[in-house]
Amino acid sequence: QLQLVESGGGLVQPGGSLRLSCTASGFTSDYYATAWFRQAPGKEREGVSCISSRGGVTNYADSVKGRFTISRDNVKNTVYLQMNSLKPEDTAVYYCAAARRRLCVLSSGQYNYWGQGTQVTVSS
Repeated sequence: QLQLVESGGGLVQPGGSLRLSCTASGFTSDYYATAWFRQAPGKEREGVSCISSRGGVTNYADSVKGRFTISRDNVKNTVYLQMNSLKPEDTAVYYCAAARRRLCVLSSGQYNYWGQGTQVTVSS
């Protein structure tokens, strides 16, 4: 059974860093584009970043460009999101998602496999 599990969330002060991990099981991840989405209370889910199935192409939301970096290790079936210079407005539940496609898009409707989410809270 295909499964995605996120980890690495937590409480961090403004300006701090966190690294999220998304580990896949039940499928070979190098056939799947993977994305990170986030949802803050009272707001719609938004795309944060995504990476192509082999890792050669990445996309970022304007709000995180220059601060977040997505990467993947297909040997470990894991996608990472390194988040630096965190701001209070980055507070949200972060979800990873996968789709059997080569290139990625920041559109939640294109993904049919989702993790359970991990909470990121940026606060002093």
